[in-house]
Amino acid sequence: MLPISVVVPTKNESVNLQRCLAALRDFDEIIVIDSNSTDGTQQVAGSFRATVVNFEWNGSFPKKRNWVLMNYTLKHQWVLFIDADEIVNHAFIDEALRGINTDEYAGFWINYSTYFMGRRLKYGIAQKKLALFKTKSGLYERIDERTWTSLDMEVHEHPCITGKVGEIKAKIEHNDFKSLELYIDRHNKYSSWEARRVHAIRHLDIWRNLTPRQKVKYTLVGKIWFPFFYFIVQYWFLGGFLDGGPGFSFALFKCFYFFQIRSKLTELQSYTNS
Repeated sequence: MLPISVVVPTKNESVNLQRCLAALRDFDEIIVIDSNSTDGTQQVAGSFRATVVNFEWNGSFPKKRNWVLMNYTLKHQWVLFIDADEIVNHAFIDEALRGINTDEYAGFWINYSTYFMGRRLKYGIAQKKLALFKTKSGLYERIDERTWTSLDMEVHEHPCITGKVGEIKAKIEHNDFKSLELYIDRHNKYSSWEARRVHAIRHLDIWRNLTPRQKVKYTLVGKIWFPFFYFIVQYWFLGGFLDGGPGFSFALFKCFYFFQIRSKLTELQSYTNS
């Protein structure tokens, strides 16, 4: 069995969770940390050999992923955080095993193959997350959110890792089987969170802990031209148009997502200055 503790944060993910857990059979420890799901998510997790932990957020630090790192005794020194709509494969498992068996790295960036509207997107901006790391090497960013969010998990926060970070080239499948309506609703909530996050970052001393990739994003996201620039890069320069209708829809939804963030950020700033 692979000496990696896998943590799967969930809330009403029964549609996706079975495929995710079925692909994790070779891992020695699997923890599903769930936010009071009402759709049978915990029952699906229990049908595999996952340990189910029910999580109730009290509105303050820590949220879900940090809570696991700080309060749950993980069996192994390496932890992989994976969402219910993400599916590992043998190539990823083999490369991850080679990576953790070296002393060179404290964490790894993970690459993803994104599926949208039933089609794998072969072009556009590649998705990656720092999701595999040593449990003692760091925590996810801490931002005081008590007054402005009901999201009980780290959405786009990133772990701040002490040590060298590598990259796993083999890609994890990111394939959400829930409806487009839920996708749009979720990203409306995420854009509100992201706008408040950017606003908070500008007033807190955490900028120095951000990765270069994050610093570029949060420098540009407030610019009025950025959503349209992102669409042009995603759809035209990086070949998103070659993915057909789903490629166009994905680029347009991402453009609108960044437009929402910028608009909500402008609104927040107007409240602050008034």
